[in-house]
Amino acid sequence: MAEPEAIIEELNADEEMAEAGEGIEATEAAGEDNEPTGLEDIEPEIPERTTFLDFLRSPIINLQVGSSTSSTTLHAHQALLSQSPFFAGEFDRLSSAPSSNSKTIALPTDDLQAVASVLEYLYKSDYFPTLDGQTSMQYDPTVPQPDNEGVALLRHARVYTLAQRFGLPELSALAHKKIHLTQSTAKGEIAYARFVYREASPDDEAIRKPVAAFWATRSHVLRHEAEQEFKRMCLEFPQFGFDVLSLVLDAQEKRSQRQEGQSSGTASGRKRQRVSGVIA
Repeated sequence: MAEPEAIIEELNADEEMAEAGEGIEATEAAGEDNEPTGLEDIEPEIPERTTFLDFLRSPIINLQVGSSTSSTTLHAHQALLSQSPFFAGEFDRLSSAPSSNSKTIALPTDDLQAVASVLEYLYKSDYFPTLDGQTSMQYDPTVPQPDNEGVALLRHARVYTLAQRFGLPELSALAHKKIHLTQSTAKGEIAYARFVYREASPDDEAIRKPVAAFWATRSHVLRHEAEQEFKRMCLEFPQFGFDVLSLVLDAQEKRSQRQEGQSSGTASGRKRQRVSGVIA
């Protein structure tokens, strides 16, 4: 009976050694898995999402629009206004001013309706009249018919210039699109052209060039519907008259080149007419 018992004890010892060996191997393997790889500190950056509730929790800012004698105060949340670099700079100025607890920003020369449209866009990503699809807008009952004063065009033009000054490129693009979707009359177009050449930057070809191109291709409208208004516009803004004339002359020269090319059978350039005779 003693020999079988010794065999059992030896087998148990072997099993314990085998289990110990497996434990060591498992520990070594785990140690290899836990060795630093240099990637521990690299984690995906998840951008923090700003919700509409966050906007509404921000302080209320007063916008005093118009001159001191006839101003109107509008109210908006600071976080929404901060999307504009212009207003963000104003907040920095207010916060750095010593002993100043004012939450008021003065806009003495800006149009009240245009400022309201900018605020409407910041809250709703659009402003009235809103887009109705890609090629039309919501009906605006406040626009007279016919719109000889350019009411609708001027409304969007004012929003465009404000968006440019406030640093809101998406809003300026939206207003520019609405300008091209707006129906008007010849006199209304002249009123719009006058505003553009008075208020828009001379380098802003995105809004100036279409104005000149509109009149350059509509000489019949100038003669029959708005001749006097066009004349006054050219005298008031000579650059407008020059821009229109340049486009008219460019178009005429291209037509002459095509006609000469067709008559000669080649696509030759514009030829200067020779003068016969001898100059004494």
